[in-house]
Amino acid sequence: MNVSYRSIIDSMKTISKNYCTRSEQYYAKQIKNATVVCTNHLTPEIKLHLITEQCQLWHSPASECQFNDPFWAFYWPGGQAISRFILDNSKYVNNKTILDIGSGSAACSLASAIAGASQITANDIDPVACVAAKLNAQLNNINIQVLSKNILFNDCSQWEVIIVGDMFYSQDMADVLWKWLDALCNKGKTILIGDPGRHCFKPERHLQERLKKLKEYKLTENCCLENRGFSTASVWILE
Repeated sequence: MNVSYRSIIDSMKTISKNYCTRSEQYYAKQIKNATVVCTNHLTPEIKLHLITEQCQLWHSPASECQFNDPFWAFYWPGGQAISRFILDNSKYVNNKTILDIGSGSAACSLASAIAGASQITANDIDPVACVAAKLNAQLNNINIQVLSKNILFNDCSQWEVIIVGDMFYSQDMADVLWKWLDALCNKGKTILIGDPGRHCFKPERHLQERLKKLKEYKLTENCCLENRGFSTASVWILE
């Protein structure tokens, strides 16, 4: 009992050291309790706190989930594809400043850091996702910046590369994103997009000619099961 109690105290000290507010400390503890560290995905080089079949929440009804829409707890196919692509093609991010929009678990941010990006910002409006991003960065001994405010339609002048993984999940969001990404592309930003082929991933005609597929990946079996039949995911660049 004494050893177990001491380990709990030491764990809480570590959490308190890395997360400055009480809410962040609470989220960090909840995330660690609800997830497992997983490498069963397209980027086994990166360890992530995820909800998998090993977790109680996987088998529980949504009403019993202590998190509001824990999208950060799953490694979505578009993000897996971008992360794999970046790890294998570091020239797209090496020595560059990166914005990972809607970052969730921050896997794309971590892949960018491994590939030699000079500065990485993981951005998500969900405060729990921001804590998950910090936990995953800590898990992989990687330093990234985490930004929680909504920056859609900002000029993003401080970043050279914009990463957009799995953000085309509704038509309303897609309409907003295409307009914003079009403007950023016209300012010379490199736009990398990952998507498994969702029905909302359909740019307007003038953007279709500028959207180039860089790579298509076959998803792992567990990812296919999690994503309702998607078997592949692709990486695109908006030029």
